[in-house]
This record gives sequence, structure tokens and C-alpha cells, in this order.
Amino acid sequence: MDCYVLSSIGELDEQQEYALNMMAPKLSSALGINGSWFDMVATQMKFPPNLPLKIKQIWENGKAKADAAGYSVDPEQFAREFVDTNFPT
Repeated sequence: MDCYVLSSIGELDEQQEYALNMMAPKLSSALGINGSWFDMVATQMKFPPNLPLKIKQIWENGKAKADAAGYSVDPEQFAREFVDTNFPT
């Protein structure tokens, strides 16, 4: 889930993206869902199509506020907190 959020905000690093793309065929076979790893996560979790845009808007708004206050925001921390808040286990 963290990678889904990081990808939504444009902060997923190349190594993570590569690894997820390499796992996509096995994931597709296991889930019986076609598409990219990102699409499979969205389908499996029944996310609305506009969720990546909403996540990006939340990130950009929060980052702008932090920047204005002189703070830096860690994308990975944002992803963890977003997942913990919105998808509790």
C-alpha cells in the first residue's frame, strides 16, 4: 500500500518500481487480474479511479503548508501515515 501511495504522489523510486513491475506477472496469476501492479492493487482493494488524484492533492496541499512553515516533508513518512490512517488493519 505504501508503494501505491508513493506512486500516486510521484515519489516511488526506480528500484521499487522495477521490483513491482517484475512481480506483476506473478501477482496477476495469483489474483486473476490483468494490468500493472498499480492497477491490480486498485482493483483488488476496490479503489475508486480518482483515488490517486486525491492522494496527490492531499500530498501537494500538505507539502505546500509545510514548505511555507519552513518544514520538510518525507514522502515515505507521508505514505506510511496515509496508509495507517486510511487503511487500518
